[in-house]
Amino acid sequence: MLSAVTACVLAELVGRAVAIDWRDGMYLPEGQNLYPLLFDDSQSLDPARFDEASDVTPAIWAGSLDEHPADMIRRHFPASHRNPLVYRKLCVDLANSDPASEVAVFWSYLPKMPRLRRRLAHDARFAGRPERVIVRQTLKTHFTPVEPVLSAVDALFARFSGPVIGVHIRFTDRKAPLPKILERIRGLREQEPDAPIFLATDSAEAQDAVHASFDNVHALEKTLSAGDAGLHFRSDEAADPLTEARAALADMIALSRCEWLVHSSHSTFSVTAALIGDIPPGRQRDVDRYNVKVQAKRWFQSWV
Repeated sequence: MLSAVTACVLAELVGRAVAIDWRDGMYLPEGQNLYPLLFDDSQSLDPARFDEASDVTPAIWAGSLDEHPADMIRRHFPASHRNPLVYRKLCVDLANSDPASEVAVFWSYLPKMPRLRRRLAHDARFAGRPERVIVRQTLKTHFTPVEPVLSAVDALFARFSGPVIGVHIRFTDRKAPLPKILERIRGLREQEPDAPIFLATDSAEAQDAVHASFDNVHALEKTLSAGDAGLHFRSDEAADPLTEARAALADMIALSRCEWLVHSSHSTFSVTAALIGDIPPGRQRDVDRYNVKVQAKRWFQSWV
């Protein structure tokens, strides 16, 4: 989602309309756009209208805008799948002026806001505004969840009074340090002994560990992994993939409404939740805040 935020900010910067294209086969069959089924799409054009466009930057996308980026890399740059710079061959130049072409393509798995910093600083609409504020406003404009997602979160929080401790634990394909997370929850519970805990996790093992350690733990209904497989479902991997996609988004929105957030900044999921909810750093317990490897990787991925 934060990658798409970069695209939306770039579009506003240069005066382009946005077409958010999530037709990659995650949750829905490849070719169906997940974005309008999760968010209010009134600010986005239908990407399918540009599938045959020929006036495109980068030119490699001409007539191929309905293709998956991974397929484009496989066909054109087969030796570059792990190259952190390969996205630049499929993405408009972020450092220089807007091209004259009808369509400009932003594609990256990762957010690239720091690469826009110089251009933003020279635009009166953005100059002097912290990046966090720009990103949060863009999330509000382009990523307002659909009503079923908001209703699920509203129903959950109607049960609560007082502060809520939000906990995000990714524990499948990328394992957060569970003992450290439990320690941080314990510290907050000493401060807020009556605070309910909202838990968002992809793992039955992590959920069991939190329930075994604390009372008053709440979660929204969704599928959990019993092993190490991640839960970014392809369309044929769940009985109702759209329900699972909306459940994941509901977890993010619920985390954003918590007064406290225990998480790892190694996961953009929880970082996005903190941005949506404007949760200040002082109310976050980031178990990887001082992890040099994690923070160096985040810096590198944002700037390259």
